Amino acid sequence: MDSVAINNTADNGRSGTGSVQYQLRQYAESTLGKASLHEAVLLPEGESLDEWVACHVVDFYNHINMLFMSVSHHCTDESCPKMCAGESYNYFWRDGVNYREPTSVPANMYVKLLVKWIDVQLDNTTLFPVELGQPFPPNFRSEIASQILKRMLRVYAHLYWHHYPQICQVGLATMLNTSFTHFTLFVTKYKLVSDTELQAVKDVIKILA
Repeated sequence: MDSVAINNTADNGRSGTGSVQYQLRQYAESTLGKASLHEAVLLPEGESLDEWVACHVVDFYNHINMLFMSVSHHCTDESCPKMCAGESYNYFWRDGVNYREPTSVPANMYVKLLVKWIDVQLDNTTLFPVELGQPFPPNFRSEIASQILKRMLRVYAHLYWHHYPQICQVGLATMLNTSFTHFTLFVTKYKLVSDTELQAVKDVIKILA
């Protein structure tokens, strides 16, 4: 299988000018530019936490797409025959449809399957509402968003463990480090990813803190 080239970014009707989602994204981006990442994760006063989480899910999804695409030609079946972070952390794919049991797949296949799976979630307006006032599912943060973010974390982990030199070579180390720091601050602030999952990148977190 050839390396995965991912060039799609998520929009899903959530970023039109004037929408709540657009305003939240503008707020987040302006905060990132003028204040610390610790402040950037704080929920704007009067806004919905579910909407804030949804906005960040889309943004982090676009980040990992771009970052992985930049080194995807280095992530082949031969170089990365399994999705892992070092020798201690191996990740298996299961989607309940085509892969009903946890299955070991090459890293590039894992990311390709993940992208398609996330696209389906984001396109489902029952899970990610786009209409103003439409409620999010009761389990949005505890199950839907947390599962997506957990799997995104595995892409960050794989990039750090196996492709960081290539990331540096293409000049995206600062983007990766900033995006990952923002990601970890966000998911820990709102308890969206477990400490167990974060163990694979604990040393990176300490270095970037």
